[in-house]
Formats: sequence, structure tokens, C-alpha cells
Amino acid sequence: MTLFLALLFIKHYVADFLLQTDEMVKEKGTYGAFGGLLHSAYHCILTFVIASFFTTPSYAIGLAVIDFIAHYHIDWLKMNYGNSDIANKWFWRYLGLDQLAHSLTYVLLVSSI
Repeated sequence: MTLFLALLFIKHYVADFLLQTDEMVKEKGTYGAFGGLLHSAYHCILTFVIASFFTTPSYAIGLAVIDFIAHYHIDWLKMNYGNSDIANKWFWRYLGLDQLAHSLTYVLLVSSI
């Protein structure tokens, strides 16, 4: 299960820092906007691919859906209640809280198998 968790962390880096576009970032704070949904869909698809190596396809779909829902709402909360000024200490606190919430989601997914 350690490998599963490590792959989810790598997936998170890829989807959040390599695949995420400026448009996705702008739209994550508007509930239901395409950019935020697409960003979370990337997470969902990649989680499904990874989880498929560790569980059944139907269970992998469930884990991917949970990741989609959690990721979407964690990002929406950060965009709406966080701070966007990187010079402000609260930006870093909210960013850290956001990353912690995503990490705990992955711990939950791994522990459910």
C-alpha cells in the first residue's frame, strides 16, 4: 500500500503542478465552472488508472469518484476562503491546509483497500 500512496502523491504533483492551466486556476473558485471540473477530472482519471493496479475496476472507479469530489471541494474552499497574496503568511497557511487535506484524502483512499 505504500506504493499506492506514493503513486497518488506523484499523481497529485503531475495534475496540480504540471497539467493545471491558468484557466483552471481562475475557474476553481466558481462552483460548477468548467476549469475546476476539468482539473478535478484529471485527478479522477489518474486516480482510477493508479487504483486499477491495486483493486478491482469497480472499486477503482469508486476511489476515483471520491478523489474527484474531495479534490474539487478542497480546491473550491481554498479559492473562496484562502488568501491569494503570496506575500501574506495566510496564503502559505491556506496552501498548506489545502495540501494536507489532499494528502489525508489519499491516506483515506489507500486505507480503504
